[in-house]
Amino acid sequence: MRHIREEVIERTVQEFDRLDQLVNALTDAEWNTPLARPETKDPWTVKDTLAHITHWKADTVRKIRKQPVPAEEKGLNWTDGNHLIYERWRDRSPQEVLAWHRQVQEEVLAALQEAPDAWFSARDRRPDWPFDLDGHSSYHRVQDIEQALQKSTS
Repeated sequence: MRHIREEVIERTVQEFDRLDQLVNALTDAEWNTPLARPETKDPWTVKDTLAHITHWKADTVRKIRKQPVPAEEKGLNWTDGNHLIYERWRDRSPQEVLAWHRQVQEEVLAALQEAPDAWFSARDRRPDWPFDLDGHSSYHRVQDIEQALQKSTS
């Protein structure tokens, strides 16, 4: 499937709005709600999940702008990369993570506007491309954040 800028931006904005609405008015207790995760994985909270989503959106900006992979991230597999994100953000406040989430959204939209048309349409891609801008976010919003918050109020 070939994509067009406007369609990618529309999906990106829609998912950001859904996620931002969900996390906008969380209490400290809700931010610190633990997710159901295997014991072999880092013990994420709602806040950690938003940091995770935001990191991979920022990584997409890096790719759009053809910037190098940061030295500390080179060669990491997904598990190790996700652990690095967790270590970077786990001790930061929910307000810092929320501000970063919003800052990265601005950077995403700017990068999408700046990207050449060929970045969108030069080759066939999956329908959910670029996944980290909406599909990945949607998955974690529904499967992790919404489920954790529902269980905490049950």
